[in-house]
Amino acid sequence: MDRGIERDEPPSRGAGSGAKDGVATGRVPLAVVVVDREGLVSHWSTGARRLFGVGKDEAIGRPAADLLPVSGALPEEVDATPYGAYAAYDGLGPDLESSLDGRLDYPAAGRARLTVPGANRSDVLWWAYPLVGPGSGRLLVLAADADALQQHEPDGLGFERIAPGFALHTDFPGAEELARRLPEILPSMSVSESSRIVAQILELGYPVLEFSQNDRVPVTPDWGVPRRAERRARRERAARAAVLGLPLPAEGAEESEDLEYAAVRERLEFLNEVSGRIGTSLDLSRTIVEVSRAVVPRFTDVAGTYLREQVVAGEGFPDGVPDTTTLWHRVAVEHTDEPGRWDDVVPVGEAMPFPAHTPFFQCMTTGEPVLVPRISEEMGHAIASQFEKRDIRPLITGRSMLVVPLKARNVVLGFMILLRHPERPVFNDMDRVTGAELAARAGLVLDNARMYTFQESVAETLQDSMLPHIPPRMAGCDIATRYLPGTLLGRVGGDWFDSVKLPGARTALVVGDVMGHGLNSAAMMGQLRTAVQTMAALDLPPAQLLRNLDDLAQRLGDTYLATCLYAVYDPIAGELQIANAGHIPPVLVRAEDGRSELLDLPTGAPIGVGGVPFESVRVRVEPGDRLVMCTDGLVEVRGEDIGVGLATLCESAAHPAASMDDACDMIIRALNTCGGRKDDVALLMARLNGIGPEDVAEWRLALDPVEVGRARAAVREQLHDWGLARLADLTELLVSELVTNAVRHAHGRPVDLRLVRGDTLLCEVDDDDHELPTLSNAGPGDELGRGLRVVSTLAREWGTSRTSTGKTVWFELTLPRR
Repeated sequence: MDRGIERDEPPSRGAGSGAKDGVATGRVPLAVVVVDREGLVSHWSTGARRLFGVGKDEAIGRPAADLLPVSGALPEEVDATPYGAYAAYDGLGPDLESSLDGRLDYPAAGRARLTVPGANRSDVLWWAYPLVGPGSGRLLVLAADADALQQHEPDGLGFERIAPGFALHTDFPGAEELARRLPEILPSMSVSESSRIVAQILELGYPVLEFSQNDRVPVTPDWGVPRRAERRARRERAARAAVLGLPLPAEGAEESEDLEYAAVRERLEFLNEVSGRIGTSLDLSRTIVEVSRAVVPRFTDVAGTYLREQVVAGEGFPDGVPDTTTLWHRVAVEHTDEPGRWDDVVPVGEAMPFPAHTPFFQCMTTGEPVLVPRISEEMGHAIASQFEKRDIRPLITGRSMLVVPLKARNVVLGFMILLRHPERPVFNDMDRVTGAELAARAGLVLDNARMYTFQESVAETLQDSMLPHIPPRMAGCDIATRYLPGTLLGRVGGDWFDSVKLPGARTALVVGDVMGHGLNSAAMMGQLRTAVQTMAALDLPPAQLLRNLDDLAQRLGDTYLATCLYAVYDPIAGELQIANAGHIPPVLVRAEDGRSELLDLPTGAPIGVGGVPFESVRVRVEPGDRLVMCTDGLVEVRGEDIGVGLATLCESAAHPAASMDDACDMIIRALNTCGGRKDDVALLMARLNGIGPEDVAEWRLALDPVEVGRARAAVREQLHDWGLARLADLTELLVSELVTNAVRHAHGRPVDLRLVRGDTLLCEVDDDDHELPTLSNAGPGDELGRGLRVVSTLAREWGTSRTSTGKTVWFELTLPRR
């Protein structure tokens, strides 16, 4: 509809106006007025000024009853006004005004004689629409000059009478175009407000002009399903009856059948529309909001959604029939009332049970809809008694209520409480059926979202339990990691990384990739990762560790295949010892010149192949060098040579960054991992800080008890030199216990004692006895067995490990704050 609808021009007719069968779509100058909830004019169009003779500035804020001839549709009536008297006549039926009773709950139309001082009397046709929603408007009034229409009536038609009417379905060319232009006639309104009002107009009915010859000239565009199919069906029924010699269907029967068919079709269209609006996401919270908003305001004025506690918590499918102890979480409330009116009384997120006497309990135990045409005072009091210190009776009493269950697989997941304002028609049996079908569809959508949320939670929990939580600082190195799932729907994979503390202030760094995806790969990864940690604690050389891991994978089954990169960093010696099992090589970034390189390692074969030897390579490193280890999901793209990804990895790893985390993020962005790659990604970066000679002290002790005293004195002196005198007494005591045990159990080789100052104070005692000591409970009369108990109690951390020549017993102490 173009802006010409407000211009003072006659109704155009002919082909240019969409003429059909000699009758054209009317272009009628309209007055458009919006009345607020107080009965005052809030919008006044140019057409209203021309029709009623009152300017916009003078009309805004005045009582609408003083200005408009809309008999019975306004909050109050005025018999006479300074602008004239209005005589209502020739409406749509007898007693129109008395039926409205001063309050308009449905669209109405009429005709009035307008008398304005100093002007001629004129005929006014009007249509009035009740408005609902968040805006201030309560009533929309459209008006037209009937005299102007009669002056330009087509020759030969001889109109005796023009009356305003409504049509839910019209059939004329250009309807869709007119519907798109309709918001332009609304005066001084935002796009959202005008669109909301237009939607209500098109739903309630389209203004038409009814002429004496029963011709129908649409004023506003059609919105709905054309009636051609209905007329065609009636003609076919009449033709069949004539052929078979049967009586023709009665006109009244056809009209009744048409009305019933239209009602059913309207509800099917509504259900189809709702089905298209819900389930657009597998996110449970978003789905809940979609379900609630789909029914307000078209089907109901208030929609409250409740779900069982297990559904909200993501604990799987709820078991058993609900009872009076079942907690129901209010997860959404949608309404057309004033903002905040429901929020304080029934806030979202509240959990509560429902007593057996309530319709809600009946719905959730039977799984069937419960219809309450009107909530009585007694029922309103019974429902309100559940809400402590909150009176919800004003919100629910007098309203029509429909409670529908949200079911899936014959289990009630929740229910929806639907309420209509007292002014709207009450819910009926057809609404009950519609609500049940709506709830059935919503229940399936919610169950799909619930299942996805549950499975996603399980997958994330499994992945989090599999992946280690690596501390950012280890002895002589800083570590940063990243893990990215291959797809949003598969957050579990077989890629992993790890770090293990080793004797001698060394650290083991591991990256592995199990073939395949999903839960099976994740379970396999968990087994291999545990095996690596166990064997690393035995201080096995990298090549031997991979050999043992390969043997284990073959014993577990033929399907166990994985690549693995295992490196041991010695910060005191300044070297890396690395072995590879079919994995992509690591990148070493030199701190001296920023140069990056792929380390040339023997490729080896994947874990689980068997029969292939593994080799270890020693690489000299300097403090500040960075080691980057990753899985092939970071650098490999289908259809592209992997060398391109490796080159990009080297280049991005060499870029300077403010922190280790920033360096990891830079690599991820450079390789566009979040875009086109579908494989899992595990990334581990270690900055090799090293431990200088000035932070290491070593002594070799003879197998003589006298050496215990010399060890205590040497340790005390060294701690004083390092400025750690506060740790001297405790360290001296613990060293005495370990050296005593080592001297007592060693066979022939001298005992080695070493102190390392780093983030903690590390003390290690080596001897040539392969039997690891254990904690024991010493009795009151026992002379031995208390040394390790003392160490375990006083040290921050302690442990033992086997070496190639014997064993190492160590402990750590926290450095005092400076």
